[in-house]
Amino acid sequence: MKADHRLAHLVKDARRAMERALQARLATHDVPFGHWTYLRILWENDGLTQRELSALAGVMEPTTFGALRAMEARGYIERRQRPDNRRNVYIHLTRKGRALEGKLVPLAQEVNRAAVRGMTREEVAKLRTLLRAMVDNLDGDAQERAA
Repeated sequence: MKADHRLAHLVKDARRAMERALQARLATHDVPFGHWTYLRILWENDGLTQRELSALAGVMEPTTFGALRAMEARGYIERRQRPDNRRNVYIHLTRKGRALEGKLVPLAQEVNRAAVRGMTREEVAKLRTLLRAMVDNLDGDAQERAA
């Protein structure tokens, strides 16, 4: 079997293609691709700690710290402490960061539509089911190996 037909390569190539397509669209709004994940999480869960945000994004805290510093400089987020918990710093979207949702989410939806163009609804549903099963299988494998 040719290397470019191996399942891992196809999944990787699909992910890269989707990221490239979204990155190009985000660039039209001067939003770096690296900010997308954090914005998406904060649109649904505003007011998280940096640690919580890192965990949800699946990245290390130093990576999140750098991204948040850049997002703060762009005016997308602000850091706040709560009077009842001065130890933790919470990340909140600014009005500018919140306003990006209406501009950027349609771009991501456009990429998703482009990715499945020519597929039937049934094929897309099956693809989702199969990809979810792969993720679940590999998560289970990782847990078994860690035990």
